Amino acid sequence: MEIIRASFTLVVFVLNMVTITLSVENEVLYLDYYKETCPLAEEIVSRNVEIAVLKDPRMAASLLRLHFHDCFVMGCDASILLDNHGDIISEKQAGPNLNSVRGFKVIDEIKYILEEACPLTVSCADILAMIARDAVALRGGPRWKVWLGRRDSMKASLDGANQFIPAPNSSLETLISNFNEQGLDIEDLVALSGNCLNLV
Repeated sequence: MEIIRASFTLVVFVLNMVTITLSVENEVLYLDYYKETCPLAEEIVSRNVEIAVLKDPRMAASLLRLHFHDCFVMGCDASILLDNHGDIISEKQAGPNLNSVRGFKVIDEIKYILEEACPLTVSCADILAMIARDAVALRGGPRWKVWLGRRDSMKASLDGANQFIPAPNSSLETLISNFNEQGLDIEDLVALSGNCLNLV
């Protein structure tokens, strides 16, 4: 049990580093960012993540993974949520995401409820960051503070998703290289790749 607790602590530390350092450059993130503009935002997210995880306990790991895959391409900007449209080629079609990443319906439902409560206020990028935190906490992991104020991307990068997101069959050398590209080391690789299994 102590090993699992230590693993979760390492995961939280790495996630905080990833979500802050891989956010779009020059963004200023705050705690309680929506306190005035959408005071129930975090409660709405938490409640609906809980419903989703109660229906499907594996969804917790899927939501954490969705956030991780988003942050590895152009920062934590919700670019992974964009569908094909005009010049946009969706990151969902990238090898590491195709028929693999899930949880999009959960995000859509939460976004719909937030739009009803606070139109055009809460970014999808912030929703992804909050759901990762809540999903981990619901499966027995720690809860951490999420800094908010991310802006949603207006573009996707299929090439970036194929290049930077580790594929399930990646060699150790490729995984280490992918993580190094993001300023992360082998300990971060172990925390984010292996310990997500504790959520399932």
